[in-house]
Amino acid sequence: MASSLVSATSPLFFSITKRNAFGVPWRQLNSPILSTLKQGLLQTHLILQNNFIQNQLKYASSAKRVVRCVLGNQVQSEGDIDEVCELVNGVELVLGEEDSFNAYLLKAVKNNNGAAVLLLSDVFGFEDSGTRDFAYRLSCNGYNVLVPDLYRGEPWSKDRPQSEFEKWRRKHLPERVASDIDISAKWLLEEFSAAGISDKLGIVGFCFGGGRLVETLARDAQSHFGAAVCFYGTRFDPSLASQLKIPVLFIVGENDPLCPVDLLRQMESQIKGSHVCVYASRGHGFAHHPKSLEEDEDAEDAFNTMRSWLNKYLVQTRRNVKD
Repeated sequence: MASSLVSATSPLFFSITKRNAFGVPWRQLNSPILSTLKQGLLQTHLILQNNFIQNQLKYASSAKRVVRCVLGNQVQSEGDIDEVCELVNGVELVLGEEDSFNAYLLKAVKNNNGAAVLLLSDVFGFEDSGTRDFAYRLSCNGYNVLVPDLYRGEPWSKDRPQSEFEKWRRKHLPERVASDIDISAKWLLEEFSAAGISDKLGIVGFCFGGGRLVETLARDAQSHFGAAVCFYGTRFDPSLASQLKIPVLFIVGENDPLCPVDLLRQMESQIKGSHVCVYASRGHGFAHHPKSLEEDEDAEDAFNTMRSWLNKYLVQTRRNVKD
């Protein structure tokens, strides 16, 4: 396990290990640069902590929530369980050898359940605030969450003309993205599974990352993954469904033009134990980029549904195997 080098005293603290943005060992950095980086880390953890506190206040009045997605008997509902967020330790990483890329790992400190989750971002990248807030909240529920930079420092920007999107997308070759995902999964396995901490990995993907989730599971010949949650996945081949070996929870908005509900229903019928949760009147991205109070409520429901799914197929399964 990586050890902490820089920390703060608040509930969320970040540390950096191995290499850094300058590509040199920490001991070779002069003190002014290190001081600047410490200040940046402090600002980052305060921003994330504040965002999470605001979300907690927003949902504090709805501990007994209205369930919008019913999973049936296959997953125990956690709707009446208060969410308890504990300390989270954030570690910036550089993965890979010569052709390396960045990632960040969020680890639950006090309530760590031993389960590791690979989170694949949407086109806005691993530094997007919605993705980081989601990863942080998942981690503070007990998980170890790794988020790789699938776009090598060049994510799509909301202020760019839509006419440039396809040109941008072609820069990120599917083979390279798939390789980065496989390297990330391998790192998680070596860090947690090999140490006897986690037997199987979980995988969660948003939008473009959701599409890559399907592809990743299809090539998971050694069955490293035990749980999967796909939020409105895009740009994937639905025929891959027959190659998936584990149940997948598909979460989608009823009016999502990028992820047709009918397509997911077809895949659901081909993947044993899978389930599609459709949120009425919702469009694309509502679960991690809600734009209204109503979307906030559905985003909260979707998060808790995902939490129940991961608990059933990742945490409880692991405990049952040990027992």
